[in-house]
Parts: sequence; C-alpha cells; structure tokens
Amino acid sequence: MTNTKLQIQDLWHKYPSNKGTTWTIQALNLSLEKGELVGLLGPSGCGKTTLLRSIAGFEKPSQGRIMIDDSVVSSSDFSLPPERRGVGMVFQDYALFPHLNAWQNICFGLRKGQDKERAEWLIDLLGLRLFKYRFPHQLSGGQKQRLALARALAPGNSIVVLDEPFSNLDVEVRLRLRSQLSSVLSSCSASAILVTHDPEEALAICDRVAVMSDGQLHQCSKPADIVHQPATAFVARFVLQRNVIPVSTNGTCLKTPLGDLSNPCTLKSFKPNQLILDEQSLEVIKDPKGKAIVDGREFHGTHWHLRVKLDSYVFRVWHPLENPLLPGQNCVVSFNRDDIGLLFPGCIKCPLSQ
Repeated sequence: MTNTKLQIQDLWHKYPSNKGTTWTIQALNLSLEKGELVGLLGPSGCGKTTLLRSIAGFEKPSQGRIMIDDSVVSSSDFSLPPERRGVGMVFQDYALFPHLNAWQNICFGLRKGQDKERAEWLIDLLGLRLFKYRFPHQLSGGQKQRLALARALAPGNSIVVLDEPFSNLDVEVRLRLRSQLSSVLSSCSASAILVTHDPEEALAICDRVAVMSDGQLHQCSKPADIVHQPATAFVARFVLQRNVIPVSTNGTCLKTPLGDLSNPCTLKSFKPNQLILDEQSLEVIKDPKGKAIVDGREFHGTHWHLRVKLDSYVFRVWHPLENPLLPGQNCVVSFNRDDIGLLFPGCIKCPLSQ
C-alpha cells in the first residue's frame, strides 16, 4: 500500500466543441500524497478547473488515467461516477442549495442511513453551530465558505478539491480561513488540491505547488524550491513576478537590453535565451536624458514598487522611499551588480557583473 492518494498519469483532455488540436490539458502527471495540500496555480484558462472537474468525475479524459487509492477511476474508456469516488468539491460560488438550511446542506451528500455524527462534529469544528438552521442567504461569505467545506467533508470524503474558495471573500476573512484550512483537512484525514490565482496564497499554505500554463504542468515542488529553483521562465515570471529579459550569447559575453554581462556558462551547447531577475536586482536613477520612463509606482510601506518602461520592455523595480521618482519622469535602469540572476533554460545562476 503506497502513501499516494491520487495519481494523474499522462492526462490529456479536450472539449468536443474545441476545433483542431486545442487541448485543455496536455500530458499532465501529478500526484497527491495522503494528508497533503497541493496548490494548483496558473493564469485563467490554463486548465486548472478542468483538471479539478476531471478528478471529481465531471469530465472524462481523452487520454491517460486518474487513480485513487491505486484504483483507476477515469480513463478514455471508463469513468467511475462522481458519487462513488470519495471526492468532495468546493466551488468558487459555494453552490449551496438556497432552499435548504445549513444543516440540510451539510447532510445532503450523506448516503441513506449514514450516521450524522461526522456532520455534527464538522459543525463544531468549523464554527457553524450557531448558524445550523439558517439559510444560505442569511450567512456571510465566510460562513458560506465554511458551510461549503463542511458539506464536502461530511460524507467522509478523503479527497477534497477546492476551486478558488477564497476569491470572493474580504482580506481579513480570506486570511483567517486559509490559515485554518490545513488544520481542518488534517482533522478530517483528508488530502486536498487547492486552485488559486494567488501565488502568495499557494506558497503560504500548501505543502507543494503545481504551476500550469496552457494545459501543461511546468513544475510541482515545495514552495521553497519554487522560489529558489523555478523550473522554467514562466514559473519565475508568473509565480514570483520576476523580470524576464531576453539574452543572446557572444562567446564569453551575454547581450541584454540593459547591457552586457559575463557569461557564466562553460558548456558550448548551453545557449540561454532569457535572464530572470527579481525587482531588487535592478536600479533606477533619475536622469532627464535617460531613455527609460517611470510608467507607474506603488507604495509598499518600506519602498516604492516602480514600473519602468524601456523601449518595448517593462520592468518591476524596488526603489527606496528617500529617492522618490514620479510617473512620467525619465530615468536610467541598470543591473544591481551585487546581485545574481537566473538564466533559462537551465536555471543557471548568473552574476550581474560585466
């Protein structure tokens, strides 16, 4: 018996209405260990919700298979009904039954004759005892979200998939509920996949983070590995909001729009085409003759966050409060020579020195 709760093997999916070869999911492999919370991160339309629906049994794969507890539940020629999978789903809009009160919503998925002791326990665990007989329209957003989670867990589901469950909540409620999610799942001995658009959220609370784009999985790693060793330039750009600069090689030199750098790569076959930098790896100096322009700025408490345009490029730059720059001012943007960037493909460290 393995410790793997869910296995997705070489999964491909395409909606019948899609013309040509537009795949919503392409050759995707992913696993979920028992007791694990995996964050699924990616831009809109990348296939995140389709993947959740496939796990829950609402979509059938075109190729590949999905396994739960070492048993196949989905393939191109077989699909176990959703109600037999032991998978609970929490939707972005809660999907509560408006004509049922909180208690009736929680008990809706229970099998006939199933003991309601777990439902009673969840009511207390999620702080819903005082709202047991209220209807959804009488609940706040946070209460509805907890109710949706209780309903997903009440039948004893060992896997829960959550489709952006906190996106409609205000900041304070969202932070409180997401910090409680892991402990609630642990109390129920449940594993979960959490879909989110928010990289900070995924990195903060998940055991591993899976990053998708255009139906493909770029990386699935622990948060620290995502931050320090992004597998692709897309992961660095989307998850970490880092700057992406094109590079070309010229012997021992790297050519970039911000000047030349020494090439740290000794392998002749290695030809990087992108340099990834964080916002503190660039410096901006006010200069009326500078070719760059401050396109916008945000106050971040300890520093300014500047958007700087140079020709067709836009850079994110950390800038000290004591030297303010205003939108529309000309400036010069250059490398912070004490920092290190990453070259892709390959995630090779590159000192920002000539």
